[in-house]
Parts: sequence; C-alpha cells; structure tokens
Amino acid sequence: MSLSNFRAHLTRRSGNEKTGAIAVTTNSQNTCSLSCSFHPDNGGGCYAWSGYHLRNHWQRVSTGDRGKPWREHLADLAALPAGEKLRLCQAGDFPSTGPNISERYVRALAKAVRHLKAWSYTHHPLTPQNLKLLRFLNRQGVTINASTETESAADAAVAAGLPAVLAVDSEESRAQWSTAAGNRVIVCPAQRRDRDGVTCSDCMLCHSSGRGRRVIVAFLAHGTGKRRAQAAIAAATGGAQ
Repeated sequence: MSLSNFRAHLTRRSGNEKTGAIAVTTNSQNTCSLSCSFHPDNGGGCYAWSGYHLRNHWQRVSTGDRGKPWREHLADLAALPAGEKLRLCQAGDFPSTGPNISERYVRALAKAVRHLKAWSYTHHPLTPQNLKLLRFLNRQGVTINASTETESAADAAVAAGLPAVLAVDSEESRAQWSTAAGNRVIVCPAQRRDRDGVTCSDCMLCHSSGRGRRVIVAFLAHGTGKRRAQAAIAAATGGAQ
C-alpha cells in the first residue's frame, strides 16, 4: 500500500475497559496482513473486526471519515506530553508494501513517539526487512511485539530478538507456564479472574519496561469472534499447544 492511502486516528483517552484511560491509535484496515490468522479472508476471529463499536470506528477511519494522513497523525503523536502511555494500533497494523513494513513510516514513527511509553503488536511476517525495522523500533524504546498463534512461533520471535505475544484458547486455565525453549508465558493480567480490574495502563507487561526479554504474554481468545479465533488457533497448533 502507498502511504498516501494510509489513515490513522488518535484517541486521547480510550474508553476501553481493558486498556484503561490512555491514548490509543487506530490504523486503517488496509494495513492488515494476510499473514494474520484472524484476518477475515482467513476465517476471521479478529476482535477489532468482530466488536461493533471498534469495528464501526475502524471502518470510519478506513474510509477517511475519521483520522488523518500519516504525517499529520505522527505530528499529533509527537505533541503528546512526555512520558504518556500510548497503545499503538488498537486496530490495524503498520503500513506495508507486500510483506514488508514501510521503513519510511517506521523511522518517522520512532521519532514521533520516542518521548512516550509506546507499544503495539504486529502480524506482519518476520521477513529480514521487517526484523530489521522491528528490532530498530524496540531499540528506540517503542515496544513492538510479534503476534503469534503457536509456542514455536513465539519462541522463534524471541530467538530473533523480538518480544512476543501468543494467542491461546479461551479455556486455557494456566496463569503461566514455560515453552519448549524455556521462555516463560504469562497470561494477560487483564484477562485473569484473580486480577480483576487490572488494565493495560496498570500493567504495562506488553511494554519492554514491564517484563524480561524471555517473557511471552498470552492472550485468551475473546470477543464475539472468539469461536473463529479458537478455530484459527487450533488450526495453527494442530489442535494442541
């Protein structure tokens, strides 16, 4: 996609109970990669496609009814007060051409948010170009987690020098466990019954400041697309983690 076709929206204070009242961004739907197991063309399951309010907002950003072109959007991010928490891409991903993330955008983003506690996730494939850019962002203090559906993929991302997150079945009862490579998996505290009321703003586990290099954050399948998400996870894992 061309950056001229990219739109993004900044919400200064999210009303999402999971994130808490922090700044979040929404990127246009044309940023989503077909490498994502939860993409509608792959059977669905993405919570942003499934939830009514977020889906409606996302569609309006994607059609240009909301949001701004990329340069104006990054200017808005640069204007946020130093030290603020920022959840990038609550819906959408990074703009890319084919499988590769836009280097122009990544380098501009790094400058725009370097004064913030910013983090996000990506389902773009870990091509050599993407690995270079994602490592660069993480070195700049912008934590970008590789989104995975199998423990082996999460282990591979960690081995490649990236933080990783893992989608798991909604019935997963363990709070934490270890992978075959010895990485520690911790279920998102906001999804655990014993941590009622915890938000992203409280936790910050997905940000590099909140966890060790070999800690993988697991997310339980959730939302109205949960069954489709679980089917995608089962297909990726062969029916078992």
